[in-house]
Amino acid sequence: MLSLQNASMRFGPRVLFEDANWLITPRERTALVGGNGAGKSTLMKLLADDESVGQLDRGRIERIRGLSMGYLPQDGLRMTGKTVFEECLSVFDALRSMHGELEELADALATLDHAGVEYEAAAERFSLLQSRVQLLDGYALDAQVGNVLGGLGFGKEDWARGTEEFSGGWQMRIALAKLLLAKPNLLLLDEPTNHLDLETRNWLEEYLRSYPFGYILISHDRYFLDVTVDRTVELWNKRLQIYAGNYSKYLQAREERRTQLLSAYRNQREQIEHLEAFIQRFRAQATKAKQVQSRIKELERIERIEIPEEEPVVHFRFPQPPQSGRAVATAQALGKQYGAKEILRDVSFTIERGDKIALVGKNGAGKSTLIKLLIGAESPTAGKVELGHNVLAEYFAQDQYKVLDPEETLLGSISRSALRVPEVDLRSLLGCFLFSGDDVFKPLGVLSGGERNRFALARILVSPSNFLLLDEPTNHLDMRAKEVLLEAIENYSGTVLFVSHDRYFLDRLATRVLEVNDGEVTSYPGSFPEYLRDRAATEDAESHEPAHVDAPEAMRTEAVATTRGSLDLPQSAVRRLNPIRLRQIEERCAFLEEEVPRLEAAIATTEAELARFVSAEETQRQSNLLEALRTQLAAAIADWEETMQVLEEQSSAV
Repeated sequence: MLSLQNASMRFGPRVLFEDANWLITPRERTALVGGNGAGKSTLMKLLADDESVGQLDRGRIERIRGLSMGYLPQDGLRMTGKTVFEECLSVFDALRSMHGELEELADALATLDHAGVEYEAAAERFSLLQSRVQLLDGYALDAQVGNVLGGLGFGKEDWARGTEEFSGGWQMRIALAKLLLAKPNLLLLDEPTNHLDLETRNWLEEYLRSYPFGYILISHDRYFLDVTVDRTVELWNKRLQIYAGNYSKYLQAREERRTQLLSAYRNQREQIEHLEAFIQRFRAQATKAKQVQSRIKELERIERIEIPEEEPVVHFRFPQPPQSGRAVATAQALGKQYGAKEILRDVSFTIERGDKIALVGKNGAGKSTLIKLLIGAESPTAGKVELGHNVLAEYFAQDQYKVLDPEETLLGSISRSALRVPEVDLRSLLGCFLFSGDDVFKPLGVLSGGERNRFALARILVSPSNFLLLDEPTNHLDMRAKEVLLEAIENYSGTVLFVSHDRYFLDRLATRVLEVNDGEVTSYPGSFPEYLRDRAATEDAESHEPAHVDAPEAMRTEAVATTRGSLDLPQSAVRRLNPIRLRQIEERCAFLEEEVPRLEAAIATTEAELARFVSAEETQRQSNLLEALRTQLAAAIADWEETMQVLEEQSSAV
């Protein structure tokens, strides 16, 4: 469908890639990955035939005739002059033109002589157009547009609004909607999840899974890549490396390949040093002149293996804060209204010390409002919020950059927030958040909004607070910065309440979930995957109840237990799961079947290392690791048994 052949390109003096070869097939489902500045977006623009990036220095790109491509850049698109619905409907202009011609032909057929040549030609043209419109599902254009707009978070009240009324993030959603409706042979999406909430991102996952053609994605959302791609192309060391499998499998294969490359590099260095030593030793001896010349030629023929400088791995820990009381924050009968619009009503819950709480809900449900009530940035309409003993709260907002002093430098501002952290550690931390070299001496006022938000988050990591409230902390972060943030929060002894649309972040971090929905807040103990299972089980149980019956709580609990596979219930009581939920359980089971052997292998390796004494500290570390791995294994086996039980019951209920 499209191929890159012996392609090379420079950006100024720097080589982005050379001798790159890539055959893109009709069912391409690929992630394009690489470090910051490696040239991923440039390569994507080249594939999209975007003239703004210039031409290849060497090699060529070949496209088959008739190939249609759709390209979504990271930002910069803006639409005006039409309503949202009209803008999306415009991708079907050719089909709508066919509709107009069909109407004209129908009028002509009603007046022409049935025995005439003109009637025969018109009838043939009418039949051809009608077949084409039916093939392209042209009689359901409004439904297609409505489905995609709804999936991307546009309410029906938004459809008639002008596109110019929407912010940059929503403008990009409109552009994405148009691409999905156009269904090109090849979708090229550069950070498509940047402006999407969790519900919308989940919808996009499902849409791409059933997309009939190929697509290439650039994304910093690890979970999104894992569930949408089956091939990964890495731009590294000026080369394109192609790996089979999703992002997680790529990470494993990459480590193996890099280990092999380092081994080959060391072997080559030994060979070169041996040749150079021979040349130096016998260069002056006439009797060895022929052998020396042979070694010199051999040395010149060696194609040197290059090992690019790796980005340093930074492990950052929060300065451990003073301990708070057990109850960190308590909400009692909390309510909030803006005029006649009720956001929250009669909300009560307690946040306890050490909780890492994911706050979830649809856009506009009231998540940010709830955080502002907890931090005291807004006053409740009803009820109250109380912070516990010795609680020091720190709030990171989506527009945190607005409270920064534009005259301060990055290093000066973060140093003022972290008096006990060495400057070298602060500069390493800033480097993780893409501020390296002399960037740390820039005044904050010259940074973009996204850059200042990244800096504000880095500054929070060195604060001494014991209660963090984070509203979308992963926005504008690449995978490296996310890993630093994740590791820091995992090792943080304080309490965290956070809003995030990054599924990998949610899965790794949450120990409890608060769901905001229709003005109410529901607490779910456990991790984010457990919350999804509980909610799906409850929804599935409720979907089988008669609509006119208000089932008591005991019946709801029994229904949830049934869908989880209680062995005490007879086969006739097993409730059928919906297909989406059943597929999720099957995927979970497949994952666990790979995870259990991995954990068993890790336990065996750790036990072997523990048998070799190195130091008391290392023995303690290995013992702690072994205990943690065994706990994870027991949990994984229990989870696998539960999912297998559900699948067996579903199979017997067919």
